[in-house]
Amino acid sequence: MCGLSGEYTFDNRPADLAAVSTMCDAMHARGPDDSGAYAHGSLALGHQRLSIIDLSPHGHQPMVDAELGLTIVFNGCIYNYRELREQLAAHGYRFFSASDTEVVVKAYHHWGESFVDHLVGMFALAVHERDSGRLVLARDRLGIKPLYLAETADRLRFASTLPALVRAGAADASLDTSIDPVALHHYLSWHAVVPAPHTILRGVRKLPPATVRVIEPDGSSRERVFWDPPFVRDPQRAAWSSTDWEEAVLESLRIAVRRRLVADVPVGVLLSGGVDSSLVVGLLAEEGQSGLNTFSIGFEAVGGEEGDEFKYSDIIAREYATEHHQIRIGQDLMLPALEDAIAAMSEPMVSHDAVGFFLLSKEVSKHVKVVQSGQGADEVFAGYHWYPPLHGAERGDAVQRYAAAFFDRDHAGMAEVVAPEYLTDGPASLDFVTAHMRRPGAETAVDAALRLDTQIMLTDDPVKRVDNMTMAWGLEARVPFLDHELVELAAHCPPELKLAQDGKGVLKEAARRVIPNAVIDRPKGYFPVPALKYLRGRYLDRVRDALHSAPARDRGLFRSEYVDRLLADPNGELTPLRGNRLWQLGLLEMWLQTHLPGEGGTR
Repeated sequence: MCGLSGEYTFDNRPADLAAVSTMCDAMHARGPDDSGAYAHGSLALGHQRLSIIDLSPHGHQPMVDAELGLTIVFNGCIYNYRELREQLAAHGYRFFSASDTEVVVKAYHHWGESFVDHLVGMFALAVHERDSGRLVLARDRLGIKPLYLAETADRLRFASTLPALVRAGAADASLDTSIDPVALHHYLSWHAVVPAPHTILRGVRKLPPATVRVIEPDGSSRERVFWDPPFVRDPQRAAWSSTDWEEAVLESLRIAVRRRLVADVPVGVLLSGGVDSSLVVGLLAEEGQSGLNTFSIGFEAVGGEEGDEFKYSDIIAREYATEHHQIRIGQDLMLPALEDAIAAMSEPMVSHDAVGFFLLSKEVSKHVKVVQSGQGADEVFAGYHWYPPLHGAERGDAVQRYAAAFFDRDHAGMAEVVAPEYLTDGPASLDFVTAHMRRPGAETAVDAALRLDTQIMLTDDPVKRVDNMTMAWGLEARVPFLDHELVELAAHCPPELKLAQDGKGVLKEAARRVIPNAVIDRPKGYFPVPALKYLRGRYLDRVRDALHSAPARDRGLFRSEYVDRLLADPNGELTPLRGNRLWQLGLLEMWLQTHLPGEGGTR
């Protein structure tokens, strides 16, 4: 897990190594163990390394394979790298390191652009061919690892974080940092989900998940989507009983958890006390992991809402005799952490638990460098409340039902919030969701919603959030529920099995073979940060200051009458997902002021 950056010029001008170094400096936290740079004509690459596999200097990046004429920068982890290494060695390849990075280089040389089909894991990478000058970018199937792009007619820059590109662009005033109205529509409508290629800034795009992009020396490029699993029933599994599905899911998850033990450092678990992370702990115990480090976080109660779920995580900690760490966060720590968490966000993230993950990661990083997480199970196995109403619905009705449950506001509501110059011509978010849910390859409305959430929402909300907050402390988070083979299996599973038991039925029944029923049958949990849901005191003052600041007035994103209405009743308007509408606006302004040049940003 690391931070990568690069510049590739199309006009015969040498690449700017100083700009690449600037981007690396901005990502030091992602890879505090080592750094490196490489320049060759029109290409410059930079890397910040978090040493997880092959801790020796042989794993240094950028990695140059002079024999093959290839150079790579890589962020992520390839869980099947040992098996691939054996295959490639049988084809005559020689290795100078024990790293997964070198295996990726050899795999690219052997299989060409289809090398990604052989990789099991999470990755964002750039490979450069010395002889042809071609540059190849790729991102893993579920978008677990990020890759941001800033492209002009004569140059492409790329990095693991958006702020790194902003910082490099600030040095030469080359980056368009104006607001992208489509992204703004998504942010304010679709609960801060901004699908690729958009970001909140016009001048920065992101490579979509499961995508290979090939750039030629003249700047021409092409993209290929290499993974798009069908959400339909598999005829070969037509005779399967519910028990067959439960056993298959458990075995696939068992493999996914085992794969994510690959490391040359200890691996811990983020234990919320829910069925998902508890099952990960149980399966790790089956793999012989004793004395496992587990971590839970809790906050002070506000407005009568509890801020921790320790009673459930304690059950699992006792059951498996883990080395359990309860992290209790008082109000005095929250406000400073909020500022630092916003600084760690590659994109504005409205979900309250970003701050929770930031504080959790800070503590966890004192003990381990790698953790497994239960993230992704709700999207893959239908754990959210908006899936049951879609069961049996016509596709057209399904879009409206989905939007009613998930969207923070409709297009008419957008016109009430944003200034006219930032309003899109039509309902950009609803149009996107409609087009995606009507795509072929999803058998039912539930299947279509699960595909949408797995391929889009998951990537650009919870996955991004956990990546950013863990990497802010040099911590690598691994997500077994997003193992692509498990996701493929779940996509074939009949929706009624996933919808059972108020969601995740097939997973819950599988889990009964491993963990206590008390954890499985508990009320659905969440990651509570009450102080950011019920704005008052210093938190409300911080939001008010951001929205009334000179940069906010100059930008003019929001209608003043709407802002004043929310400030007059700070907790009076909640979204269908129980988010605070005032917090949405305040968070966006705080993020822009933190990261944009001239507003105290680019720190």
